[in-house]
Amino acid sequence: MEHFNWADLINPEFYINLEIAGHKIGIYVILFIIFAETGLLVGFFLPGDSLLFLSGIYSKSLMAEFIYIENDFMNVWALASLVALAGIIGNTFGYWFGAKSGNYLYQKEDSWIFKKKYLFESKAFFEKHGGRAIIFARFLPIIRTFAPIIAGIANMEIKRFMFYNILSSFLWAYSLIFAGHYLYRFLLDSYEVDLTHYIEYIIIIIVLITTVPLVMKAIKSRNN
Repeated sequence: MEHFNWADLINPEFYINLEIAGHKIGIYVILFIIFAETGLLVGFFLPGDSLLFLSGIYSKSLMAEFIYIENDFMNVWALASLVALAGIIGNTFGYWFGAKSGNYLYQKEDSWIFKKKYLFESKAFFEKHGGRAIIFARFLPIIRTFAPIIAGIANMEIKRFMFYNILSSFLWAYSLIFAGHYLYRFLLDSYEVDLTHYIEYIIIIIVLITTVPLVMKAIKSRNN
């Protein structure tokens, strides 16, 4: 924390390697970020997909902060399961907030942590894809922050919501964390390529992959 820079807030490695008073707290910060991104309305600017991918690379050191697991597969599985659980809780809280707040958010003025346009974009996305929007939203920044809230406002049946909530959380967490871990191991063992030396490029690629669909959608909507 001695050399903190505001740019660190969008750098996944900052959270993964975070220490306080000599104690590593990366895994706890990651779990809170995953919860906040869908449960507190303020996490949409935080790294999500890139954070999970890099967490897969650093899975051993992250899990060592929580519990030591010698088996490599079980180590990655445990990390992905904890992240999935945080995502489920976050989405559930977002749904509850949406159900309780009703149309309050549509009347709320814009602030630095809340933009009403994101709410309308998520609403249109939800109306187009229905229950599947909960799954798709997991892989789309900003949309995943507001999708569970929209589901709550729309009074989506709780059992149906929880089905998509649980499914999407495990798909998101497992796919990105396992991909990060085993792609890292494959490239290192087969080609001696260490992905930790290319973190900046990984972040840029993942951000492009996850944001291009939103940009294209915005351009298409403007042209129409």
